[in-house]
Amino acid sequence: MQTTTKHWDTYQDQAVTEYAIENDNGVKLAILSWGATLHALSVPTDKGDKNLVLSYHKMAHYLDNPFYVCMGIGRTGGRITRGTFPLNGTTYNVDTNEGRNTLHGGPHGFNTVNWAGELDATDPEIAKITLTHTFKSSDDSYPGDLTAKMTYTLDNHDEVTLTFEANSTDTTLFNPTSHCYFNLSDDQLISGQKLQVNSTEHLDLDGEKLPTGKMIANAGTPFDFAQGQNLGQAIRGMQAIPEKGFDDVYHVTPTADQTIAKLTDPQSNRSLTIKSARNGLVVFTANSFTSNMKLAAGAGQPYMGVALEPQTLPDSPNHPEFGDITLPAGKTQSYQIKYDITY
Repeated sequence: MQTTTKHWDTYQDQAVTEYAIENDNGVKLAILSWGATLHALSVPTDKGDKNLVLSYHKMAHYLDNPFYVCMGIGRTGGRITRGTFPLNGTTYNVDTNEGRNTLHGGPHGFNTVNWAGELDATDPEIAKITLTHTFKSSDDSYPGDLTAKMTYTLDNHDEVTLTFEANSTDTTLFNPTSHCYFNLSDDQLISGQKLQVNSTEHLDLDGEKLPTGKMIANAGTPFDFAQGQNLGQAIRGMQAIPEKGFDDVYHVTPTADQTIAKLTDPQSNRSLTIKSARNGLVVFTANSFTSNMKLAAGAGQPYMGVALEPQTLPDSPNHPEFGDITLPAGKTQSYQIKYDITY
């Protein structure tokens, strides 16, 4: 295991640090302090390293668009209708940032701050990057001051584990995720890749992409990834709708080892298996990427990556049947996302 820490950029007069790990197989993981952003997850090839996630060259470019590219998401992933939810008999109103609704933790979420970080490489088989920050209720409008920790680990089996941990001074909500966009291929677009999702249904969403509370069966539709489906073919099947691709929430069933999805690139034989114990997976095929996005892979265009975001189904305080994301005061809650890589 090799580790490095370096000054990567300056944003809003703050130093942005890059923490990097390289395992014994040449797989590299790099995390930026701002937004707890997964900046690189690269594998060796005969033509050099291949970054499996979308990235930028500047911190400002991560934040000058609404796409949360590979950033940490919290306190709550997804949308909260009208920024309003019941909790312990009280109705709370939190800050909105997408019209009348709250998206991905609102305007002062996990992606908007510079986290304190440290590297630990004392174990020769696994290294970890730990990021911490306290989100005060007076800053992000959620009840309670939330002390959050995000820990990324990389081991010599080419597995990346992201652990979210938090506790709060008052009962609050906690449903974090990572907004990682993957492209496993050597092509600029994801159309040749295959996605499999352990799901038979997805959430019905209204015109503001808010859950109605209903589920829609996937079988017999372009939404059916249960047996695996080519992404290009699936996206072509969605051209009749305004979205022209996927920005949807799948109700997933983890397997015994917590696998919920697998992305593969048949041409390069690279694959990514995603594991989570939670019941939701957002699939977004970057349908609305725009040419002014200055991505490291080139100017933005639709379908450059696929975002796969494990979480508890969103807006669950307003739809209790979706799951419970309540974090009681004084209790520590943790969640994990695992990425198994083959190449």
